[in-house]
Amino acid sequence: MGKDKLKRFAEVAEFPHVLEPTWDDALNNEYPLKGKWAKDFYKNENPIVLELACGGGEYTVGLARLHPEVNFMGIDIKGNRIWKGAKIALEEGLKNVGFLRTRIDFIENFFAENEISEIWITFPDPQREKNRARKRLTNAMFLDRYRKFLKQNGKLRLKTDSTFLYEFTQEVIEEQQLNVLVNSDDIYTKLCPNQPESMLTKELAIKTFYEKKWLEEGKLIKYLEYEL
Repeated sequence: MGKDKLKRFAEVAEFPHVLEPTWDDALNNEYPLKGKWAKDFYKNENPIVLELACGGGEYTVGLARLHPEVNFMGIDIKGNRIWKGAKIALEEGLKNVGFLRTRIDFIENFFAENEISEIWITFPDPQREKNRARKRLTNAMFLDRYRKFLKQNGKLRLKTDSTFLYEFTQEVIEEQQLNVLVNSDDIYTKLCPNQPESMLTKELAIKTFYEKKWLEEGKLIKYLEYEL
């Protein structure tokens, strides 16, 4: 492992707003903050929004800047990636940002019923291979996990450059007869035509490093917002 990664892992371990649960924590369904995130971690009663597979946390931090009245939690297994967003949040004094380093497979063990208001999934690995379909974060199995802690009619928001994942998710939505709120196959030329003045536009306008790169390559950015 490179010196930079080791340094980042060491720094992340000291960040007060980054939690690194043990395997026992992930598996035993008794995490101390479960059901108490707003009160004990964020020290308020504001709603909580998750970003899954947050990578460097650019989107988590961007959303937190736009919505100081909402708590945001970025989740990823790779601590050296989380370091970037966590450091920015610390330097900017953002009190409504946290990061959880764990596998999303165990996510329902960390949050209580009705504890989470929304989930963002921004540019996840589409897991195109058939034998990796179970890892797609919008598949039926993961939706069942999310339902265990999402509030009633809680929203799921997918932003992706992958036509494959976008179409796969639409199939899952149709199969489960879910309520679609926004559907765009090209957000920058068809940017939510039914809500052109909404805060949603500003949220979608957040661009990560990789999104900028994909836009330069001519890829179209898709978005789905729907209720579970």
